[in-house]
Amino acid sequence: MIIATDMPEVAKCAVTQCAFNTDDACHARAITIGDGANPGCDTFFDNSQHTDSDRTAGVGACKVTDCSHNDDFECSADSIQVGKSGNSVNCLTYSARH
Repeated sequence: MIIATDMPEVAKCAVTQCAFNTDDACHARAITIGDGANPGCDTFFDNSQHTDSDRTAGVGACKVTDCSHNDDFECSADSIQVGKSGNSVNCLTYSARH
């Protein structure tokens, strides 16, 4: 059974070494963002073998409670982008609450 849900899509992922990345797109079913205050992509893993799926990933959960897009541990942005920030793989759409 496939469950249809309304999730923000991962519009772009610039982390080419991730196993879910093919052609700057994330092909995981869903990703999890965050570990406390760090908006890292918790789904990232470095692998030379890449998925061949044609699906576009969604944001399944966000654990960064101080992000303005976080609504009860779910992302409310229309879409997100993932990329490198220093040595980390982060949600580049992260925006601190004001």
